[in-house]
Amino acid sequence: MSSRAVSAKGVEEYKPYITRAVPVSAIINCADNTGAKTLKVIQVARYKGRLRRLPAASVGDQIIVVVKKGPPQLRKQVFPAVLIRQKYPIRRVSGVRISFEDNAAVLITPEGDLKGTDIRGPVAAEAAERWPRIASIATMII
Repeated sequence: MSSRAVSAKGVEEYKPYITRAVPVSAIINCADNTGAKTLKVIQVARYKGRLRRLPAASVGDQIIVVVKKGPPQLRKQVFPAVLIRQKYPIRRVSGVRISFEDNAAVLITPEGDLKGTDIRGPVAAEAAERWPRIASIATMII
């Protein structure tokens, strides 16, 4: 039995169940200061699915996105990203349900570092828990 070293990229340990509410081809907001405005989800990383079911992501998941609106050097580019907010309610272990007013993600590098230096708006605690670098940059964690 081998143990995986925990790095700052993402932590693959206990993840509470969160309803996967952002399917492939969804248009979501970009919540960082890279210049990108809207992103289109094209793939959910490490997704195990069922035949003919659209892969979908939940808060804290790594996704692959294409920049739809933004500066010309970013448009039509493929980037990994982390979903930090979802409209669909998230049920916490305490029984509280929390939902955000938009679906939003932040762009990351393939190594797991953030592309931007600032995150606009709140970040779900579930995403901040799995991605320590997002937690350190976020101004508001809910």
